[in-house]
Amino acid sequence: MDHQNLIAIDTHTHAEVSCWNPFDNYGEEYDRAADKYFRSSRRPTIQESIDYYRERKIGLVMFMVDAESNMGRRRIPNEEIAEAAQKNSDIMIAFASIDPHKGKMGAREARRLIEEYGVKGFKFHPTVQGFHPYDKMAWPIYEVIAEYALPAVFHTGHSGIGSGMRCGGGLRLEYSNPMHLDDVAIDFPDMQIVMAHPSFPWQDEALSVATHKPNVWIDLSGWSPKYFPKQLVQYANTLLKDRVLFASDYPLITPDRWLKDFEDAGFKPEVMPGILKGNAVRLLKLDQ
Repeated sequence: MDHQNLIAIDTHTHAEVSCWNPFDNYGEEYDRAADKYFRSSRRPTIQESIDYYRERKIGLVMFMVDAESNMGRRRIPNEEIAEAAQKNSDIMIAFASIDPHKGKMGAREARRLIEEYGVKGFKFHPTVQGFHPYDKMAWPIYEVIAEYALPAVFHTGHSGIGSGMRCGGGLRLEYSNPMHLDDVAIDFPDMQIVMAHPSFPWQDEALSVATHKPNVWIDLSGWSPKYFPKQLVQYANTLLKDRVLFASDYPLITPDRWLKDFEDAGFKPEVMPGILKGNAVRLLKLDQ
């Protein structure tokens, strides 16, 4: 990534549409519920997202969520995202997502994606994937990520997916309590762990884990900054200023909106450059 010519790096964007696979309408009721919850139905192609970010001179990290075993829905191929990143390496980095229920087969896939496709990190969503992050089932995949010293992003806190559906779509919020990452941070000290989102209703737990474990970071995706809890802003300005990341959750929230609201959310001017780009440069090892 040519980060020196970028104004910021968005570390949390989603691939929503596959141009390789036919559309899978299984579980489409989750999409409709999410549209209502987020008041957005934007689902750009990967290339449309790249064009959007290139126009704004903002780098992006993109991934999908592989929840095939829990949701029964075909995933967007990791390879599709990785090939797009290879073709747009000046502005885009690909993370992969592998359903942790795939165990050793998932670990084999992780290694192949790193070695053959240049994937630079991984995304997990405990609520949607249906697992506790400390479950030893996921250890084979974590071991590969740690071997290559790559970051892993974990959804934390409330999930808009399933919100308002009967029984919440059967998705358990408790899986995404950030305290569950404490064990993972201990057992995998060489894996940088990114807790995604303000972790409502467990914001204090997230801040505690990140303050206590130096391999734990927080990304600021999924919320407009004007709604951030005051303690999150306080820690981002002080103890955690070197491990907090600009992240939008695009296309659910646009970087245009996020950056506009960030200006007035109480962040100190001296920490803003790190949040917008400098911390991501270190996490992603872009200077190496």
